[in-house]
Amino acid sequence: MFDLTGMNALVTGATGGIGSAISRSLASQGARLALSGTNASKLRSFREELNNEFAHHDHDGHVEITCNLSDSIQVEELVPAAVDTLGGIDILVTNAGITRDNLGMRMKDEEWQQVIAINLEATFRLMRASIRPMMKARFGRVIAITSVVGATGNPGQMNYCPAKA
Repeated sequence: MFDLTGMNALVTGATGGIGSAISRSLASQGARLALSGTNASKLRSFREELNNEFAHHDHDGHVEITCNLSDSIQVEELVPAAVDTLGGIDILVTNAGITRDNLGMRMKDEEWQQVIAINLEATFRLMRASIRPMMKARFGRVIAITSVVGATGNPGQMNYCPAKA
């Protein structure tokens, strides 16, 4: 599809269903990946799988960076860690997301805040952090994974829908 040889990509939520499919696709096209998520052992296992399946002569292999996107300090450190580890960042894929569904009149402040923090605020912070290295390199792509419910709405998701919109 594309030749991404020589490109570096950071993918959040890399071990989930959509995230792992995105990561496999990028790796199969030659990109070197920084795989991010909260489960270190799952990340390590997935990284090893990608390194075995998509060995490339032009890079040392994919890396994993554990990050809890609900922790703003860890979020602020993620892009710099990816840049330091990979030597740059060409592609940012903000894929990670959570749901905390509840009826609108029963939704707790924490259910709202958790979804907004991970699905919206972390996406903003990661995009902001990636702009400078991408501008310096005079190239960059940001891909924010959204959901159809961002446009259509969904019962019980008055937190998730606006975050994905």
